[in-house]
Amino acid sequence: MFYVYVIKSKKDGTLYIGLTEDLRKRFSEHNQGLSRYTKSRRPFALVYYEAYASEKDARMRERKLKHFKNSYTELKKRITHSLDEA
Repeated sequence: MFYVYVIKSKKDGTLYIGLTEDLRKRFSEHNQGLSRYTKSRRPFALVYYEAYASEKDARMRERKLKHFKNSYTELKKRITHSLDEA
């Protein structure tokens, strides 16, 4: 399985979108500071993920979320709304 995931910085609230084959390992790497893009924003909470059988499909979804503002905005609304209800 391939995962497109969203983590949220507990430090500043920034959302980060990524793709991985091992979600638990990648999330741990983010929180250990092993990713240069997220190192300064630790710690993180995993707030959303989608699972895909195909790496191609996962890459297309990640790209869509990162490069198309409407897709990202809609996902951000869903995440924020579900966190508000929790």
